[in-house]
Amino acid sequence: MILSGPKIDEEVNNGNITIFPFCEYLLNPNSYNYRLDKTVLVPQDSIIDPKEAMKYTTVEIPEEGYILRPDKFYLANTLEIIGSKKYTTTLIGRSSIGRLGLFLQITADLGHIGTSHKWTLELHCVQPLVIYFNMKIGQVAFWENDGKIKNLYSGEYGKCSLPTISKIYKIL
Repeated sequence: MILSGPKIDEEVNNGNITIFPFCEYLLNPNSYNYRLDKTVLVPQDSIIDPKEAMKYTTVEIPEEGYILRPDKFYLANTLEIIGSKKYTTTLIGRSSIGRLGLFLQITADLGHIGTSHKWTLELHCVQPLVIYFNMKIGQVAFWENDGKIKNLYSGEYGKCSLPTISKIYKIL
């Protein structure tokens, strides 16, 4: 069952959900609008090999914004630290951002229970698009779990404070 906006607010106040910084005006009927942090990773290579660590350039979004190009994908992260040891999170795009042609969270929208951090965002646009630090870019929803939770997530992706590249090269 998905939590309502008022229930998200209640669970943040009870310490069962982490959203930091939390702004009540960002609550929706059944989600919370998260914002874009200032760091963007831009892949350097035209071909990315999953057997090697991705090479990238780090860009800080300037006050006048940063232009995303359709021939690239980008990694960014949420401004907020988000998570829960009680609920499962899903990070999704906002329809107003999708209507600008920005794909957000291309594949990794499910957050594991037990971790709170800044979430890495996968960005791709269909035409040049300006993004800004602190803009409302997506939504997070919280879901009750059915059944007993045996283990909370403890993997390395759960400790992020900056956009994080794929670690698949470590296991291939």
